[in-house]
Amino acid sequence: MDLIFKYDIHYTCKKIIQEKLDKLGIDYEYTGVSEVKVFEDLSQDRIEKLKSELDYYGINLVEDKKKLLVQKIKNAIVEMIYLDEGDLVNKTSIHLSEKLNLSYGYLSNVFTEETLSTIENFIILQKIEMAKVLLTKEDLSLTEIAYKLNYSSVAHLSNQFKKKIGLTPSAFQRVLEKRKQLKQKDNN
Repeated sequence: MDLIFKYDIHYTCKKIIQEKLDKLGIDYEYTGVSEVKVFEDLSQDRIEKLKSELDYYGINLVEDKKKLLVQKIKNAIVEMIYLDEGDLVNKTSIHLSEKLNLSYGYLSNVFTEETLSTIENFIILQKIEMAKVLLTKEDLSLTEIAYKLNYSSVAHLSNQFKKKIGLTPSAFQRVLEKRKQLKQKDNN
């Protein structure tokens, strides 16, 4: 018997982090996708305990300043794409600069230095991942998905999708449908 799970990775990680912070009795509040404001000074021992608890789930506490900034950039982009549905910002550079209070040039340089990739590439990857989710879960047309992800056209979405995935969105949908049919056939 096959069990297939559907989950939201952002929600799951948030719940794990909340559970571990609560277990350690840490007073906190979520301030972003994976950002938490702690209302007390934590001893090194409690920080190490928290790191150990989260490490089991592959969740790491970011401590290096540049890595921290890169994570904040990624969080802002993920928030923008996954959480601000229907309100995707046209000018990501302005959005990031305003959200992080730093110039986009500086943010871009740090991001590229730390990840060996560009912010633009990360945005494209996130938008393509969201397109895959929407193609899998939602009953939306490609036009609706392109609009939702702020693409200028279906062709633009299709071109980026094909470059990153190796298939057009339509071909991706056909593969998913074929897999569903094969699974149903196997289960009968």
